[in-house]
Amino acid sequence: MSNSGYGYDRITGEKFASRSEIIGQNGMVATSHPLATQIGLDILKKGGTAIDAAIAANIALGLMEPTGNGIGGDLFAIIWDAKTKKLHGLNASGPAPKNITIDYFVEQGLKKIPSYGPLPVTVPGVVDGWVKLHEKFGKIDFKSLFEPTIEYAKSGFPITETIAYYLDRSQKRFESYPNFNNVWVKNGRMPKKGEIFKNPQLAKTLEIIALKGRAGFYEGPIAQTMADFIQSQGGFLTYEDLASFHSEWTPPVSSNYRGYDVWELPPNGQGIAALQILNLLENYDLKSLGLFSAEYIHLFTEAKKLAFADRAKYYADPLFENIPVEQLISKSYAKERVKLIDVNDVAQTDEAGVLKNGDTIYLTAADQYGNMISLIQSNYRGMGSGMVPPGLGFMLQDRGELFSLDKNHKNALKGGKRPFHTIIPAFVTKDGEPFMSFGVMGGATQPQAHAQIIINMIDFGLNLQEAGDAPRIVHSGSSQPTDEIMKDGGTLSIESGFGIEIEKQLLKKGHNLKYEKGIFGGYQAIMLKDGVYYGASETRKDGQASGY
Repeated sequence: MSNSGYGYDRITGEKFASRSEIIGQNGMVATSHPLATQIGLDILKKGGTAIDAAIAANIALGLMEPTGNGIGGDLFAIIWDAKTKKLHGLNASGPAPKNITIDYFVEQGLKKIPSYGPLPVTVPGVVDGWVKLHEKFGKIDFKSLFEPTIEYAKSGFPITETIAYYLDRSQKRFESYPNFNNVWVKNGRMPKKGEIFKNPQLAKTLEIIALKGRAGFYEGPIAQTMADFIQSQGGFLTYEDLASFHSEWTPPVSSNYRGYDVWELPPNGQGIAALQILNLLENYDLKSLGLFSAEYIHLFTEAKKLAFADRAKYYADPLFENIPVEQLISKSYAKERVKLIDVNDVAQTDEAGVLKNGDTIYLTAADQYGNMISLIQSNYRGMGSGMVPPGLGFMLQDRGELFSLDKNHKNALKGGKRPFHTIIPAFVTKDGEPFMSFGVMGGATQPQAHAQIIINMIDFGLNLQEAGDAPRIVHSGSSQPTDEIMKDGGTLSIESGFGIEIEKQLLKKGHNLKYEKGIFGGYQAIMLKDGVYYGASETRKDGQASGY
């Protein structure tokens, strides 16, 4: 991966603007909020591990970026352990309530699980995830990781521009839901850019978790409050659902792309879709096509459709279903599937292969000891379900919406089962050594963006920051992990940096072009090269990478 190619050249000028990579020798933190980044960096300077820093930053983001995450949501992480020189994966996604059934929705005349309210609420996994991460990889006191955010929650912090925009949109969605206004609405409106916001309710909740750990959230008064509230609203979450939950250590899986091992977590997440896209595109000479070409964009879009058809059919909770991961990410399977791509025409439908046997936060950290962590966390639809348990200062996720109500579907709703998940962390190794920790928040955008980041660096020679700043493409309308099937080719959104000529060529190939603001995701990354950390953060949002 060189630093030459299609990136913005500060002398000659290029086709998109970028900024310098951040470089540090001892540690690096990259998050979607500058204050969270600084909290993580302070933890590193006190001798904490990358995992300590990531937990502290994630705690802060739940307060500072409630439009994308919080303690009512789920978490996934990939960790490079410098001592053992191994990668570890954590799946901290919670299941559906044990007593919920598809029959209930049928009886209610519902054809899908609602997006909001008590019915899509699943067990929040993030707090148990923090505990598991700290127990295995933490170095400093767990309680101390909460202290900066508790102070900010009490004394306040200024709202950033991007968060102010999404908070304003959230008020219209949630202002009629119980307890929402008590937490976020002040003087009849949401806080605006630059205004100081406080959340004393969340401060009290975090103080209990800091003191009691896992038991402070999944047992006792907080758990009882969550369960009682959801049941009072007509939902199914119980105290036992919360008390019995434990996140799961799960080995990451990988595929080699032109000499680099790209690692993702297996389902119930969608990470392997990125590997499937890369496996398909490895069969083409993308470097000769270039980033700014209709031919590359077309091939990428068609590969994405094939991968997402498999995503719709096969991805689900492996504790309940047999998921043929090894076959899906195999090179031989890609060789067969790539034959379906027409280099000149758009596929109007997508079907899964036959085998022989929106919003989120992403952060990454690296420390002086050589550890690295790739962590992603989300409430699913922006702030979540609209369900705000009284007095606790946070909203519960609505991840259960992604279950299918088709009893024959692998992702069919079952009590105690984890839903299909969109949030995915990623990691890259080279010759068995850590090379890059990265992620791109943003629903179904994520596996598409993961593949584009890798291609931007390996095929097009962009550096770490340029790989994220380059214009992105996002295809939507593929088959979904519920039961919808693409029948019209879907829609292709391309950022303005590609230019009108490329758009004309794509239209000739049959693509339905559409521009949608805010769907292109948010990127953070850390790269280790020659013993030095390089950091990058999304220029489309408020994020910051910082090292020392």
